[in-house]
Amino acid sequence: MRTLKTSEAAALLNVSPNTLRAWERRFGYPKPQRSAGRHRLYTHGEVAALRDALQQGLSISSAISRAREALSTDTHTLVGALGGFELDRADSAMESALALRSVERAVEEVLLPSLAELGQRYGTDSAPWAFAARWADGWLRRAQRVAPPPVRGLAILVGDATRNELDPDALAVRAFELFCGRSGARIMALPVGGVSGLSDVVESVSPDAVVIAGAHLPDDDVALWAYRVRAAAGPLPVALFRRSQHGAKVRTTGTRMLPDPPFAAHRQLLAMIDDRQVTRVLEVAAVSVLDADDERREAQG
Repeated sequence: MRTLKTSEAAALLNVSPNTLRAWERRFGYPKPQRSAGRHRLYTHGEVAALRDALQQGLSISSAISRAREALSTDTHTLVGALGGFELDRADSAMESALALRSVERAVEEVLLPSLAELGQRYGTDSAPWAFAARWADGWLRRAQRVAPPPVRGLAILVGDATRNELDPDALAVRAFELFCGRSGARIMALPVGGVSGLSDVVESVSPDAVVIAGAHLPDDDVALWAYRVRAAAGPLPVALFRRSQHGAKVRTTGTRMLPDPPFAAHRQLLAMIDDRQVTRVLEVAAVSVLDADDERREAQG
């Protein structure tokens, strides 16, 4: 996916960078990503779609509406492909989406909305839904396999409490895992239903946080799984994702309910881990200062 700096995007649209940022604030379009240095990066496809609309003599508000409509065709194409059981066409629709968007936005703006529409149209207990859900699950898993290697030194243990890959929440969970992995974290996903040998896995992974994802399994099963994890790893921050049907009854320190959108959920989780690590560093530093003071007093005494 090609991205543009603010100056490059503004030049393509023949406007000033200030005008471009004003459109972003007022209309939410074009919507930039952020580089590692927090600089704006605009998707070339979004900017090009806006340029084409402006060249038709439309006002900025009408041009943005036209550009958004042009981008939404990927969703219609994917719905049509999966509804017609056309695997190759579905793959092509996602390739087109990725030409205009990041992986995260292609998933949240095209793949997941398309599957939601198919679920509403046919029902999540139908054969068309099963076909579409299995394709989407396979696509997300392939994307996760080709994600960059972990670079953040973080490990996240996901307790999967969904029914199976046909559970509507399962696709959101796969997307959440994909986004965490692409952010540089190491992901280990295990079914909540399995507790035998769990301590060995936990000790090997040494997770920085635990996420219990999905609403299919009952609270008692989740609580037992979380207890076994905590017994092996000690106190850990625990977050709940896509479990709004159940109360947050997991009795561990730091339990937090993550938002339903996978991208927002992964950002909040990483921020939670970062905050915890900063707190740890400050606590260690404070202890070191106290120890040094004690040693100095003893030496003077």
